[in-house]
Amino acid sequence: MQAEEHSAGNTPSARHVVIVGGGFAGLNAALRFGRAGYRVTLLDKRNFHLFQPLLYQVATGSLTVGDIAYPQRAVLSKLPNVRTLNTTVYDLDPERRIVRHEHGELSYDLLVAATGVKHNYFGNDHWREHAPGLKTAEHAITMRRRIFRAFEQAEMCEDPAEKQRLLSFIVVGGGPTGVELAGALGELTRKTMVRDFRSFSSREARVTLLEGGPDILPVYPEKLRKAARKHLAALGVAVQTSAMVEDVDAQGVRVKRGESSERMEAATVLWGAGVRPSLFGQILAEATAAPRDRGGRIEVAPDCSLPRYPEIFVVGDLAALVDARGKAVPGLAPAAIQQGRYVADVVKRRDVGKPVKPFRYRDWGTMAVIGVNRAVGDLRGFRTSGMLAWFLWAFVHIRALIDGQQRMRVFVNWLWKYVTRQMGDRLITGDPTHTQSLRDARLGRTPPSGEGKSRDAA
Repeated sequence: MQAEEHSAGNTPSARHVVIVGGGFAGLNAALRFGRAGYRVTLLDKRNFHLFQPLLYQVATGSLTVGDIAYPQRAVLSKLPNVRTLNTTVYDLDPERRIVRHEHGELSYDLLVAATGVKHNYFGNDHWREHAPGLKTAEHAITMRRRIFRAFEQAEMCEDPAEKQRLLSFIVVGGGPTGVELAGALGELTRKTMVRDFRSFSSREARVTLLEGGPDILPVYPEKLRKAARKHLAALGVAVQTSAMVEDVDAQGVRVKRGESSERMEAATVLWGAGVRPSLFGQILAEATAAPRDRGGRIEVAPDCSLPRYPEIFVVGDLAALVDARGKAVPGLAPAAIQQGRYVADVVKRRDVGKPVKPFRYRDWGTMAVIGVNRAVGDLRGFRTSGMLAWFLWAFVHIRALIDGQQRMRVFVNWLWKYVTRQMGDRLITGDPTHTQSLRDARLGRTPPSGEGKSRDAA
């Protein structure tokens, strides 16, 4: 695919907007630009929009991927001036205004970078094989497979020590992702699967949440942090703070507390302890010499553009942005949605010569769910926990789903789970290499070097 020539003129239809990333920010930018008449090309390595805040429910079997994902083409189908390409961008020439992707290259008049972030193992990327994170649908399926396979293996295990290791789950990271994962695991073991096994009770499982800082949910008020701890304890989750992970392997983790280290055996370790910019975010920063904050996010001007390249916008989790009130904009879905819409409005105002106001984040608060009927919320105007917070959380998340059919499916699934305590999807799928290695072992064959290993981390 050859690069297109730059457009001439300032009319919307003559301007080509290339958006890299179809998450909350990118998809909302595409919708806003498309409705304003701009010629838009959306590039994404996946062909669907994923509602990431509910990924932990896919990982723990409450929802399926189809419940929280929707094809980008379907969302944009009524906008004939918007094109979607399922491809990966690997290079950028900001001087010539060209992006290169795996099937060719494209010229742009305006570029919107909305590729988000990925896991941060703090220089220990080899841990990924043993401690999957939770940013994509594939990650959620990997977690689900490991969680439920551990229970299946425990059912067949006759060694008490090994059975206990199989029934030990460690979640690393005490932010919202880690707290929600740990709470969902507690709900799974203490409420949902108590009658499912014959050689043990799921209540024998041990779920441990490790946090390197002094407390979980550090951005929440102390009252809500205490409430979250109480909810986790009610679900059998052991919270350990000031616990720095030193190593992760197939058998568990080594944790440092002060001057001493402790070995914790566990068959399943799940990662939720940090993020770093996506690969395209790193490519963009290097190509434009854009400054980055301590976490690697790209620092942008108050209108979300790069100071040296006003035709390039960075939005969503990838952007380090201070809003009009001098507050750092958090890496949350509502902020990404607002930024995606905002940049389209900025361009429209620029094109007609109107002044541009700095981005102003409308902060409605943050919430974290910890099992059915258990949540904490630091909302605009009040703080809440328990059942009320859980119902508010459920309402907000259902309302935020892209498609009406999705909203109905998720509502029905949640209602069914609420009434019956039954799960939505506990299937163990997607690991043919595991099955092949077992078949080879049974037949006495040795897999070639590099084969037969889990590809969970891919």
